[in-house]
Amino acid sequence: MIEPLPPETLRWLCNPDSLDFETTDELSAAPGVVGQSSAMEALRFGMECDAPGQNVFVRGLTGTGRMTLIGQMLEEFKPVCQTTVAYCYVHNFSEQDRPRLLAIPVGSVRSFRRRIREFAEFIRDGLGTALDAGPHKTEREALERRRQEELEQVTGAFDEELKAADLQLVTVQHGPVAQPAILPLVAGKPVALPEFERLHEEGKVSDAQYNAYREGHEKYRKRLEEVAAKVRDIHRGAAEEIRSRIEEAARRILHAEVAPILAEFPGEDVGKFLGEVIDDVVENRLAGAQGESFDPLRLYGVNVLLEHDRGAGCPIVVENTPTLTKLLGTVEREWGPQGPLPSDYRMIRAGSLLRASGGFLILDARDLLLEPGAWKVLVRTLRTGSLEIVPSELGWSFFHPSLKPEPIPVKVRVILVGDSRIYHLLDHFDDDFAHLFKVLADFDSVIDRDDGARKYGGVLARIAREESLLPFHRTAVAALTEHGARVAGLHGKLTARFGRIADIAREAAFLARKLGQETVTADNVADAVKRTKQRAELPSRRFRELLCDGTIHVQLGGEVVGQVNGLAVIRTGPLTYGFPARITASIGAGTAGIIDIEGRAALSGAIHTKSFHILGGLLRHLLQTDHPLAFSASLAFEQSYGTIDGDSASAAEICCLLSALTTTAIRQGMAITGSIDQLGRVQAIGGVNEKIEGFFDTCNSIGLNGEQGVIIPRSNAGDLMLRRDVVDACAAGRFHVYAVENVYQALEVLTGMPAGERGDDGHYPEGTLLATAVEKAREFWLKSLQKPVHRLAGEAPEAGEAAAQGEAQGET
Repeated sequence: MIEPLPPETLRWLCNPDSLDFETTDELSAAPGVVGQSSAMEALRFGMECDAPGQNVFVRGLTGTGRMTLIGQMLEEFKPVCQTTVAYCYVHNFSEQDRPRLLAIPVGSVRSFRRRIREFAEFIRDGLGTALDAGPHKTEREALERRRQEELEQVTGAFDEELKAADLQLVTVQHGPVAQPAILPLVAGKPVALPEFERLHEEGKVSDAQYNAYREGHEKYRKRLEEVAAKVRDIHRGAAEEIRSRIEEAARRILHAEVAPILAEFPGEDVGKFLGEVIDDVVENRLAGAQGESFDPLRLYGVNVLLEHDRGAGCPIVVENTPTLTKLLGTVEREWGPQGPLPSDYRMIRAGSLLRASGGFLILDARDLLLEPGAWKVLVRTLRTGSLEIVPSELGWSFFHPSLKPEPIPVKVRVILVGDSRIYHLLDHFDDDFAHLFKVLADFDSVIDRDDGARKYGGVLARIAREESLLPFHRTAVAALTEHGARVAGLHGKLTARFGRIADIAREAAFLARKLGQETVTADNVADAVKRTKQRAELPSRRFRELLCDGTIHVQLGGEVVGQVNGLAVIRTGPLTYGFPARITASIGAGTAGIIDIEGRAALSGAIHTKSFHILGGLLRHLLQTDHPLAFSASLAFEQSYGTIDGDSASAAEICCLLSALTTTAIRQGMAITGSIDQLGRVQAIGGVNEKIEGFFDTCNSIGLNGEQGVIIPRSNAGDLMLRRDVVDACAAGRFHVYAVENVYQALEVLTGMPAGERGDDGHYPEGTLLATAVEKAREFWLKSLQKPVHRLAGEAPEAGEAAAQGEAQGET
């Protein structure tokens, strides 16, 4: 007969006396991650390897603050980066909607921006003064004197002829155009034609004078046109020559100003930009065309997008909100009285992809995938090594800028943090994922218990110092280590999700400080664990209340045929609670086989459905009859109204079914959990501690009688970390935990009779439960052969029918 597990095997204990420190003040602070050497090595490789596609996917590590934790690890590794250039945008004079990108040596971009600003200030304030001073002014005055001499040569002889005829050649301004004209002389002075007409009408100009003017004007008109053409040519030529000399002078002055800039920043793109600035100034800004809106500081300025100080180390960017604009950057808008103003190079802002260029960008995979378009642009940027701040396919609306900045070369190492589900999703649906994220840093959720208490002590020392908590006594460290073993739920393991341990530690420190203690002790940890469960135990408490008042029927004593207590769990946040689930089976002659009522009601999950089909295979393996199984059976989870999934109830189901088949009663004070295979092995399940404790609490609510207990898989025995009150009850013989390897052992514990083992002759020993099951299966088959027959009186039965009836009579 299977014996209960000894009390000392029901909980692993961490002896405080085995720790070589008194409080965590004596320990050095542990780094953010402990016990993850393989994952850390993979992460280090991903950071140090410069090969293409060595971006890192960090799988696991689902504690709180994991993004910050990865950032701290990068700071600790101190990777070497070679960032050589910084980027900035300037105005593009040939394509104004495509700002030009300049690459400036790292550490020099501030100097470049200052030098360009000084150059723009010179254009605004100093260029005109420089052109009006010294040899430039003397040269223009000489050109002006030469123009006057040429004009006098052209008009001198003609003026003499006109004076003899009481006429004079003058220059008349018609708007912006100056033209020569012949005007009459009155009292030795030229008079405009309207005035001359008025004087003639008043009699102050005689008819002879008037007619003489008309005749003279007509006489000299052709000569006037010739002279006017020569005068215009002289003016035009002189103006062009003066402008050319001014432009040449301006170019010489501006080239002299930019020469030191080009010497300091010899890049081709810088030279091209400064050349375009000089061309724009000379061609468009010297003739007074700049207007009030022209501002050299605005048009010729520099917008620095990315700048790293020389020797500052790798940029490490943690992007907690990876929206499309946060990743790529954006183009801001300015608003005027009439609405949005045109955008220019000054309004372009860098995103996290550019800020991390030359270094590392840390992203949460789930957040990234939830942002529309973010994954697409990240993959394209990594694949091409080129960043488009405004991708063409986005289709900006009216209120968004129409700029198309030049793409920016980026080299960034991305570290994605996610879980297994997201990793497999990306690997399956995105062909680029495997080529771009070649490094997998797999962080385990558990670590070995070897030296685990000291590792926990180092982590607690760090938390206490960072958050100014009370130091933790070695008893508290031992208690928290035991709690880590319980959270892990695996033999020889502790949880690596230090977020949960840290939460208990903080509450324990709060309780200790409130009590005026100098250190945190094991009692404070126990109280913190208890308080945490109490805050979330409403579903468990409500279940026990419904059980006590009879609303939910679970039998915890006596024996019943075809009824067994299975165990299930419910989750409330990070906490899990176990509770019993009453499973019943009924059986009778028929051909329907085993019916899963949950499955028929569409309340069965895929895993539970699979385990139910395994149940049929196991039944055939156990019975191995030489005839078909001819009975109908149904299994149901009573008072269950939601979806059922998982296979941990399959051991309970086979025991319940065999109980109904053999009419053998099952002890109702026992509960069982475990999955089964088609050969009858009872296999490991999850939540074993919570399931045992849930049934213990249920039994304890109505009173323990010493006959109650739980059957678990033998493979889960090493995972046990039961509460101390459960262990104490087991030590006192008021509760029991059995570990079984197969369904035979489980049946013996539940029914109190041997299950039986098949002998060499293929039969089970008489009096065993499975021998009875084989007999009952044959009876049901024989019953299925007894069909109702309708014949005339005296008519003999058919041969086959008679043989079947005779066999049935012989067997019974």
